[in-house]
Amino acid sequence: MTITIRHCDPSDNTDLFEIYRHTSVTENSSQLPYLGREQVADLFHQAGHYTLVAEREGKVVGHVTLFLSQKPRDRHGAMLAIAVHPDMQGQGVGKRLMQAAIEQADHWLNLVRLELEVQADNAPAQALYRSLGFEQEGVKRLATFKAGHYQDLVLMARIRPDQV
Repeated sequence: MTITIRHCDPSDNTDLFEIYRHTSVTENSSQLPYLGREQVADLFHQAGHYTLVAEREGKVVGHVTLFLSQKPRDRHGAMLAIAVHPDMQGQGVGKRLMQAAIEQADHWLNLVRLELEVQADNAPAQALYRSLGFEQEGVKRLATFKAGHYQDLVLMARIRPDQV
């Protein structure tokens, strides 16, 4: 399986909508199910966002977005969000996207700190993040509403190794 990682383009909006139409994707994000096409497109084409996509056979199957801080004293860090099409989960797409985002952050965007929030019940995602150097920094108790219940979010971060 050949996966190409590249920068997101407006022509990717249809494939990104296809990813986010799956409730198994939105339930592990901060987004609501049943987003419209324009709502999904608006997630990826804003100033201060840096999005990479994974493409397989001409179709986008995942994305990772770095939300660059606009605060002057926080510009060394970014929030990170990722989603992979359900048919491609568990096949290394998420890992490839995360590795590409880390490479961009470390070597081109001059970021020191990458942080993310992950659902407390999403053990596979937490394992992936730990394998790439992210560490748990805390838990936001009852921070999000998922499937009719309040859920905890795990706060994780990766500090660029040359800064530790």
